[in-house]
Order: sequence, then C-alpha cells, then structure tokens
Amino acid sequence: MILEFFRSLPSPIAQGMIWGIMAIGVYITFRVLDLADLTVDGTLSTGGAVLVVLTIDGMNIYLALFIAFIAGCLAGLVTGILHTKFGIPAILSGILTQLALYSINLRIMSGRANTPISYRNYNLIVSSNTNLLLKTILITAAFIIAIIAILYWFFGTELGHSVRATGSNEAMARANGINTSSRKILGLVISNGIVALSGGLLAQFSGTADVNMGRGAIVIGLAAVIIGEVVFGKIFKNFALKLFSSVIGGVIYYIVIAIVLKLGLTANDLKLLSALVVAIFLGIPYWKNNLIGKMKKDDKTSTEKEVTVNARN
Repeated sequence: MILEFFRSLPSPIAQGMIWGIMAIGVYITFRVLDLADLTVDGTLSTGGAVLVVLTIDGMNIYLALFIAFIAGCLAGLVTGILHTKFGIPAILSGILTQLALYSINLRIMSGRANTPISYRNYNLIVSSNTNLLLKTILITAAFIIAIIAILYWFFGTELGHSVRATGSNEAMARANGINTSSRKILGLVISNGIVALSGGLLAQFSGTADVNMGRGAIVIGLAAVIIGEVVFGKIFKNFALKLFSSVIGGVIYYIVIAIVLKLGLTANDLKLLSALVVAIFLGIPYWKNNLIGKMKKDDKTSTEKEVTVNARN
C-alpha cells in the first residue's frame, strides 16, 4: 500500500507544480496588490481553451501557450479597468469578468463544453501519461524557475516597486506620485496572464480543455499560497522564495489530496476537502498568534505575581 502510494507520487507532484504556477499568479493579487481577484476561475479555463483550440488548428504549441498567456492578460486588463475606471470593487469586478469569460470560453471552443487533446496526436509540452511524468516535472520546473526569475527581476525594478508600494499602502503610494490605478491594472494583467499559462499547461496534463476546469481554482490557489506561507513563512524571507513557497504549497496540497483519496474519500468530496484545507491553514496563523499572545500574557502575569511577592517579603 505504502509502496504503491510512493509510486503514484509523480502524478500529484506534477499536477501540484502546474497549479503552483497558478498560485504564483494568485500571490501577486492576494499578497502583492492586496486584492481579492476572482477572475482566475475564468482565466484558467481561457488559457486551456485557447491553447487546445490553437494547437488542434495546427499552431506551434509554444506559440499557442504564449497566446493563451496574452488572453489571460486581456482578462486581467478587463478586471483592472472595471475596478479602477468604473469604481467597481475588485472582488465584484473579478466576478463580472469571470462570468463573461464563461461565454467567451464556450465561443473559443465553438460552443462545446470541453475539447479533448491527446499526447498521442500532438506533441504536448506536458502530459499525465506515466511514461512522460518525469519529463513533465522537469519542464514544469523550468517554467517555474523562469517565471520566478522574471518576476523577481521585474519587482526589483522601479515600476515593480511601485506596484508593490500600491499594494502595501495605496494612500502613501499616491502621495509619492504613483499612479495607483495603472499599477493595479498592471498587477492584475500579470497575475491573470500567469494563471492562463497555468491553464494551458493544465489542459495538456488533463488531456482536455473544459469550460468548468477553473471552477474553484481560486480556492486551490489560496490553499497553495497559505500552505506555503504557514510551512515556510519563517525561513523564506526573499521575494523569490516567497513565490517558490506558493509552488511548494501547491505540491503539498495535491499530495494531501492524493493521501486522502487513497484513504477512501470520493472525488465528489474534493471541493469540500479543498475548503476545509484552506480554512484550516488560514486559521493556523490566527491560532498561533492567539497562543503566543496568551503565553506572553501568562508570563507577564507570573512576573507581576513574583514582583508582588518579593515586594511583600
């Protein structure tokens, strides 16, 4: 049983790494911009739909993946404009774009809810086929390293610092002459582009682009980000390492899912499990802070009692 589980690990690791790329996109909006962006549920499907349709039509798969990235950027642009130019709250802007993307994704796939693609017929970049899992892990790792390196460089530039400043303290950033609206739009564009790229890889891995493949994606993305922060928050202080921790969080999440499925949980309960995992890991920092606060309070009370006793003596 244990040996069988370890033999099956490459699949959840590969899947977790692909979702980890999506988690990097979520990290940009959730932690860098401090925005709740629900566009990603639609953007993930858009990336998968664009890649599969273009690949089936004969386009080079790397070029198709790049166009999927651009499609995600455009979705993020729409959300950014709705939020900054129309004054719609970020979370509602994301919901509106996500809703529109459902119809757009159906149109991309010519009205079909899903479009299959097989490694047997196309030279896919990644695949869930057992014989190709090692290649999938290595290629996905290369994508992760490249994405983190580019983002680390970008957020080290003056423009990147202005995006981070907008998320950290918008009022202060505006007082320093930063156009916070354009920085929010830029952050949403980059975030959703990365999510769509992840969707393109995920469609290849699962063998199909589905109009519902992004449903609940934000929960998985948040789970990966939170798990990464809880496990590695104390040791990963560098921005690049924080991005990398989100990827590791995605891998841990899917390994946990694999363990639970091995224990007998049905696939129908995965959404429930996802919500529970996110709730638990979101609660850990709160419980930890409360515990530390209680311990400090108890220490302070004990010290005060000792001082009082000594004063009486």
